[in-house]
Amino acid sequence: MIKKITDKDKVDWENFLNNKKKNLNKDSVKKKNIKNPDKDKQDWENFLNNKEKIPNKDFVYKKNIRHEKIKKIDLHGYTIEEANKAIEQLIQKCFDESVTKIIVITGKGLRSKNVENPYLSKDLSILKYSVPEYIENNKSLTQFIIETTDAKIEDGGSGAFYVYLKNKDKFK
Repeated sequence: MIKKITDKDKVDWENFLNNKKKNLNKDSVKKKNIKNPDKDKQDWENFLNNKEKIPNKDFVYKKNIRHEKIKKIDLHGYTIEEANKAIEQLIQKCFDESVTKIIVITGKGLRSKNVENPYLSKDLSILKYSVPEYIENNKSLTQFIIETTDAKIEDGGSGAFYVYLKNKDKFK
């Protein structure tokens, strides 16, 4: 269905265009209000001479931000007893030094000779499993720890894990 434009529609369109042109001409010829041309300059000088300055957000010291301190330990080649003793000492030392995160590299246990020994548990004799379990079962260590999580691939992936420590200053 095709509608034809009526004469009334054409007249309305012409009126609209004429009014639009008149409005555009009025807006474009607005006169500038030039009462005080140096007011901006004066305001700027007043701001520069004022002792109260706007604080620089980049240099404001934020008290609530805890800067991340990271320590790393590699337990490759350790026996289970040596690894447990080393991790216990490290966690206590890092807590005292306000370290926020420890990266514990245990390895995946792929080359472990414990796999060949039928008298040892495959899972519990590999550091990858035994060290996190030791940490979780040790009450003196868990009081310092927020959580333990798997490591990102760039930090060792499944052969490592993170230990996040509590803030020493807020510890009771």
